[in-house]
Amino acid sequence: MIPVAPTTSQARGGAQTPAARTPGVRPTQLGIPVQLEVRPGASEEELLRHERFKKYHPPTFSGLASEDAHGFQEECHRILRTMGIVETSGVAFTIFQLSGAAYQWWQVYEEGCPTDAASLSWTQFSEMFLREFIPQTLRDAWRAEFEQLCQGTMSVPEYAIRFSDLSRHTPALVFTVRE
Repeated sequence: MIPVAPTTSQARGGAQTPAARTPGVRPTQLGIPVQLEVRPGASEEELLRHERFKKYHPPTFSGLASEDAHGFQEECHRILRTMGIVETSGVAFTIFQLSGAAYQWWQVYEEGCPTDAASLSWTQFSEMFLREFIPQTLRDAWRAEFEQLCQGTMSVPEYAIRFSDLSRHTPALVFTVRE
């Protein structure tokens, strides 16, 4: 088992100082030590899978409004599906690609989960991730645009591309390929 080690702690007067190097103990902002969560180390097989995943150059995501959350999630899923590890390692490997505000969002989620909670499936993680990083107003606008989409002056290939792009945001409206 590998403890997650802290890097800094809040000292008196608000100055940042190196954290105490006591394994398994993290100083809080109030200076009261709390027990760190101890997680089992990754297996050698999992480490090898992760190295393979990294060779595909997966995107990173920090949660900035200018970033494409849906594109990030889809690209990670494409790589994971190619490797055949969506359900076994997908969530963990995708989380590894988060940084900044996006990783902080994940940490808050993890801290709020009971320690005996079941791991999220890829579908659960994806839904939660997209809900967090694609505003409801934008999803509503895409849905309305999809519902009102007509070919107009677009060529058939342009229309098909637009249809496909908008339909990814409204899966409930596109039940089957035939429909």
